[in-house]
Amino acid sequence: QVQLVESGGGSVQAGGSLRVSCAASGLTFSWYKMGWFCQAPGTEREFVAVIRWSGSSTYYADSAKGRFTISRDNAKNTVHLQMNSLKPEDTAVYYCAADPSVSGFNTRPSNYNYWGQGTQVTVSS
Repeated sequence: QVQLVESGGGSVQAGGSLRVSCAASGLTFSWYKMGWFCQAPGTEREFVAVIRWSGSSTYYADSAKGRFTISRDNAKNTVHLQMNSLKPEDTAVYYCAADPSVSGFNTRPSNYNYWGQGTQVTVSS
């Protein structure tokens, strides 16, 4: 079965950096656009970033532009999110997800059909 497993979360002070990763199995990884979402307590899951199949094209939420970088390694079936200049408001559970659609960049969770279990990122002031 399909599995997406996130890792790399943790606690960091404001201004610091973290890299979260997602390892995929049970699917043809290079056929899927891969996205990252975050969810803070009491809020809806929010789009962070997405990357196309080859990794040549990416799209970011406004809150992530200039601070976060999404990348993928199709040989290792992994996708990463490098987060720099972290702010307390970035505190959330971060999820990776797989989107099978063939066109555009999707920012709604309903467009993604496989999800990981999430990894906690906590940024203290």
